[in-house]
Amino acid sequence: MKKIYCLLFLFAFAACQKKNRHQEINKLFQKDITFLIEKVAELKHSVESDSAETQIQKQFLEAHKSYKKVELLSEYYSPAVSKSINGPAIPEFEQNDNITVPPEGFQVIEELVFPKYNKKNKKELLQEIGILSANLIRLEKVSNSNELTDAHVFDAMRLEVYRIITLGITGFDSPVVLNSLPEAKVSLETIEKYYQVYIENSEVSNSNEVLGILKKGKKYLQANNNFNAFDRAYFIKEILNPLSKDLFKTQSELGIPLMKEQRGLKVNAQTLFDKEAFDTEAFSGFPDYQTTPEKIALGKKLFNDPVLSGNNTRSCASCHHADKAFTDGLERAVSLDGKSMIQRNTPTLTNIAFQRVFFADSRVSYLEDQAVTVIKNENEMHGSLEKSALAIQKNAVYVKDFKKAFTKGEINEFTIKNALASYIRSLSQYDSKFDNYMQNKTAFTADEKAGFNLFAGKAKCATCHFIPLTNGTVPPNFDRSESEILGVPNKNKKLDGDLGKYVITQAAIHKNSFKTPTIRNIELTAPYMHNGVYKTLEEVIDFYDQGGGLGLGFDLPNQTLPEDKLNLSDKEKKQLIAFMKTLTDKKYVK
Repeated sequence: MKKIYCLLFLFAFAACQKKNRHQEINKLFQKDITFLIEKVAELKHSVESDSAETQIQKQFLEAHKSYKKVELLSEYYSPAVSKSINGPAIPEFEQNDNITVPPEGFQVIEELVFPKYNKKNKKELLQEIGILSANLIRLEKVSNSNELTDAHVFDAMRLEVYRIITLGITGFDSPVVLNSLPEAKVSLETIEKYYQVYIENSEVSNSNEVLGILKKGKKYLQANNNFNAFDRAYFIKEILNPLSKDLFKTQSELGIPLMKEQRGLKVNAQTLFDKEAFDTEAFSGFPDYQTTPEKIALGKKLFNDPVLSGNNTRSCASCHHADKAFTDGLERAVSLDGKSMIQRNTPTLTNIAFQRVFFADSRVSYLEDQAVTVIKNENEMHGSLEKSALAIQKNAVYVKDFKKAFTKGEINEFTIKNALASYIRSLSQYDSKFDNYMQNKTAFTADEKAGFNLFAGKAKCATCHFIPLTNGTVPPNFDRSESEILGVPNKNKKLDGDLGKYVITQAAIHKNSFKTPTIRNIELTAPYMHNGVYKTLEEVIDFYDQGGGLGLGFDLPNQTLPEDKLNLSDKEKKQLIAFMKTLTDKKYVK
């Protein structure tokens, strides 16, 4: 009987310990929110009392670093509030309400404080600090109702590692002062603090390894704090990738389950660069119609068949050539009439499944709808899926193919577009030198490595073309795709007249706004930009180096690309191109 009571006690004690872990995490989180609120109050007091510029700047940096203590759980449980606290300093258009919402939070304040603080902006600065303080009170209130579980905490810790890779060390949320590296150290300290809670009184085989990696990472950040010179390739490969893998292993050893949800970045991805880290089905709008080999084969056949066009002369493959990464090598494609030109450059179809919107103006949200829009467009294919379905129903071979691909074998508008989308989804299989490098399967040359460090650092490419997808789908949740205003010129070196997303939304902030495309296989997809104005990668890099349209002297007040010159040397430009060529899928490498 005593043995039974002892066992019951041990089970109860273990259950209590397990329960108390996430409760302890929540206490630490609440304490850090309180500390953050105090730091922002100190910043406010310094501004009110007209402290020296250096003091105000110092207190801003301290406050923003304090946000990094709460970011891990704040972003996980309260993404909307977190965006108000630390989102980009760019207005947003709320399509449902048809209103433009001004930016707020740390990044807005950063622009008022750095590089120089002008006392003329004191009133505006205090107003923004007041808004930030109110949002922090919101965070404090909503965090009281968080229902933390151990599974959520481990999921959040690994997502924070991915956030450091994609938004932290790239300078995304410290765009002016570039204080990203000291802030990344705080993020690692927070992961360490939470991790310590879980290994206390637990037998975990790799706990010393995890703590060793965290120590190594913090030490490296402390010793290497020059933003432009920082070796991101080393830091990701030798510290952050091993860290996310080992957090995954610890979670498994502790018997903590993975989250049960389907999302763009798979819950069982051990690193951001795993071969199968991303789930194309999670980006699909039709989860009940999953991609299958039979659908892919059928979609490929339809993709190359002119039966989908109005006059049976043009197929999807007419403008998307497989050997050119499914582009056509033209500035803009020739219209169906053979005389005029289509409005925009033909985009690549490789690796586009990992997006939340399609077309340069973001007009549709799913690949199925993209296919229909192109087929129905009178300048592109001028077809009708309804009429095409009737023609296909008379083809005995197609009838067999549809029966293999779809349970009921129906041939209609939906099954045609779903088959086409399935084929296009199959073209999103990352297998480039860059992917193999991040998976420790190959080495980079010195120029390729330097090019990656420029891409994710000084050249600021990765603040829009997010790693590893290199498109505008925002990590680490990958739940929305962004567009940018760059100020792209036309052939006459004037601002291009295409208004982009504005035509769809009629929102002033979207004038000249275009979706950020993937730059996977970029060496094969010239000419570049929505209008095909640039023939070479050198021209594209020069455009960014000058600061986009504003740098060229255009009147473009809503440009989202920073107008500051990048000051890239000729060598650095060549290194950038060397890296971008590592994004070419293996099947295209000669």
